[in-house]
Amino acid sequence: MNLSTTIADVHFSTCLMNAAGALCVTQEELETLGRSRSGAIVTKSMTPAFRQGNPEPRYYSFPGGSINSMGLPNLGYPAYAEIIPKLRKFGKPIIASIAGLSPVDFLEAAQTITSVQPDLIEINLSCPNIPGKPQIGYDVEASRSLLLQLKDVLTVPFGVKLPPYFDPVHHEAVAGVLQEVGVDFLSVINSVGNGLVVDPDKERVVIKPKAGFGGIGGRMIKPVALANVRAFWKLFDGQMPIIGTGGIVSGTDVFEHVLCGASAVQIGTAFVDEGVTVFQRLEKEVSEILHRKGYESLLQCRGTLQEL
Repeated sequence: MNLSTTIADVHFSTCLMNAAGALCVTQEELETLGRSRSGAIVTKSMTPAFRQGNPEPRYYSFPGGSINSMGLPNLGYPAYAEIIPKLRKFGKPIIASIAGLSPVDFLEAAQTITSVQPDLIEINLSCPNIPGKPQIGYDVEASRSLLLQLKDVLTVPFGVKLPPYFDPVHHEAVAGVLQEVGVDFLSVINSVGNGLVVDPDKERVVIKPKAGFGGIGGRMIKPVALANVRAFWKLFDGQMPIIGTGGIVSGTDVFEHVLCGASAVQIGTAFVDEGVTVFQRLEKEVSEILHRKGYESLLQCRGTLQEL
């Protein structure tokens, strides 16, 4: 079955890839992705300097989902600038994810990483787990200002990773900014923050940072993810490549994201829980669905969701 896709003129042999937050911090983890059935290698969202991240335990998986407050643990963009060229031997697209605690952080990372020419750059406007730092993606004017500055220094196609939005007014406002800037793709959504998971037996929270508050991922956020994929698909008249993320644990979930308008999908919670074998399993499951329904390729059904 043809599961290939194209984003900003970059060809992917399969639409399945890791999400930027999952098992992609070290060179070893990135090379493991390179050897896997993942259609791309997506780096951890990088900051100017090495970050240890929030204190552990900071990730907890539970039936139906996960909660995390990782705090952007990463090696720092100088380290990834050295690692990225070494990943080309795997012959698959490299997506460098950039984050920061200030506009200067983003600009410094963009200048350094664009010089080593990853295939795509993903600007993370949606990390919800830095104590005292808001998500840029919820401030439309701040997002606009940052993206316009970044556009001046980036020489490879770039997109944005967005937080979940819950009102059409917000979708429309953000879409207007993205159209003005001229981004090349969207990744939606990041985890839904701030959630709280309680261990009723121990009568306490399950993660340490932020008094137990963290981003929710996994199966339970799929309806929110699908709504955001669909909203942006319609606002951009099907012309914007969208990478759907959120709640993907089966081939059916992949199929639903594509029906809503996704060109590709990223796997987070299921990848952390299952490891790289998740890509092969999902590839098999979605291929069986497409074959059963009579489709010859994944993109044949992109955005074709029917309304009542």
